[in-house]
Amino acid sequence: MSNSDNIVWHEHNITKQDRASLKQQKPCVLWFTGLSGSGKSTVANAVESKLWELSKHTYLLDGDNIRMGLNKGLGFCEEDRVENIRRIGEVSKLFIDAGVIVLSAFISPFQKDRDSVRELVEDGEFIEVFIDTPLEICESRDPKGLYKKARAGEIPNFTGISSPYEAPVNPEIHIKTDEMTLEECALKVVSYLEDKGYLDA
Repeated sequence: MSNSDNIVWHEHNITKQDRASLKQQKPCVLWFTGLSGSGKSTVANAVESKLWELSKHTYLLDGDNIRMGLNKGLGFCEEDRVENIRRIGEVSKLFIDAGVIVLSAFISPFQKDRDSVRELVEDGEFIEVFIDTPLEICESRDPKGLYKKARAGEIPNFTGISSPYEAPVNPEIHIKTDEMTLEECALKVVSYLEDKGYLDA
């Protein structure tokens, strides 16, 4: 018998719907995916600023920040990457239960892992945001010097160089940063939320 056999979900008096109603919004996770250097965190930050101006309740989960704490012990092999995304998915689910709009900015290179997060939450609560930036542009930016190290063989399993990136097939929001300004990118995401009723529940 495993420990999980003795664990039962504890229902709260205050529901997700109660929390969402109080915040006057529909909770969800905006899942920003793309190559390193594509602009995921930059766009997510800009979106959160606009939602803040609209008095919406948000929280931004960023890849490096999560790896400094919750996922500190995980490396970058495929098994650890899968576990990294699984944990982030579970944290995102808890934030959604709290009635919050979560912005998760992670490379999350494998479609099956992103799909597994989508399956954790209810229909309409997972919004895949593909930050579509060509590899050559990401590499030219190289804000952390990671591509240079990867090309030199100093970083194994680096997405886009020695490890594959599986681009979303049908994301809810598709952003091409090489064709849009940061303002346009942020507005596209906020407009989607407005049009779909996430900001006035």
